[in-house]
Amino acid sequence: MNSGFDIWREQRQVELAAPESWLGLIGLFWLEPGSNAVGTAGPVRLPEGPARLGMLDWQGASLVWRPAEGEAVVLHTDRVGEPTRVTCGQLAFFVIERDGRLALRLRDLAWRDKRHFAGVACFPFDPDWCLEAKWQVLAQPMELQIQTMTGDLKIVPVRHRAVFVRDGMECALLPLEDGDEGVFFVFRDQTAGKETYGGGRFLRAPPARDGRILLDFNRAYNPPCAFTPFAACPLPPPENRLPFPVMAGEKRYADEG
Repeated sequence: MNSGFDIWREQRQVELAAPESWLGLIGLFWLEPGSNAVGTAGPVRLPEGPARLGMLDWQGASLVWRPAEGEAVVLHTDRVGEPTRVTCGQLAFFVIERDGRLALRLRDLAWRDKRHFAGVACFPFDPDWCLEAKWQVLAQPMELQIQTMTGDLKIVPVRHRAVFVRDGMECALLPLEDGDEGVFFVFRDQTAGKETYGGGRFLRAPPARDGRILLDFNRAYNPPCAFTPFAACPLPPPENRLPFPVMAGEKRYADEG
């Protein structure tokens, strides 16, 4: 019994092969307050299209897209939901917000026409990597410093930890997110940089129940940074570095350098 692993893996492959996959992310441009020119000749440089596609005006809480041709459009970032998307041929961009900073993410919607994607390999399903952990309340809540691939630091409040035993060793993982929809971890193990991505892997778990939480490492997956240099992924904190190899979940992406 693989607990839906085959379905999860198929859905993961479909997601990665989609036009708006992380594999199609080809640019990340941090914006400056004021006017930001977008086009093949602009600071926000497009690989194709007109020299001046338009201007992104950022004034306080206001973000407006002023195309060279057409009417101005108020843009919404990803802070509270789906961001507004602007398209130009096979290119699309939207704006993300991170700690008060804004950045334009650029996608090539036709990336599959330019590169072959054969999927991401996984370790065979192993029920021994479906671990039930204790969901312990920390005696003192802590603030976890999370570094991203871009060098930024993010402070994450942590009130619980998942404690489990593997190969006779008691280990713990600290969550980066904990809500009604589930719990999110970033971890690194001794396969990192060899069989798996060197920057660690992500793991999502269902919400804890009655002081227990299920950690299914078969569903450990690569972060966006494994597929594009234009993502800003959180790195595993030192507390989440496991002292043994986790031979489960996604392996290193074949096209990774």
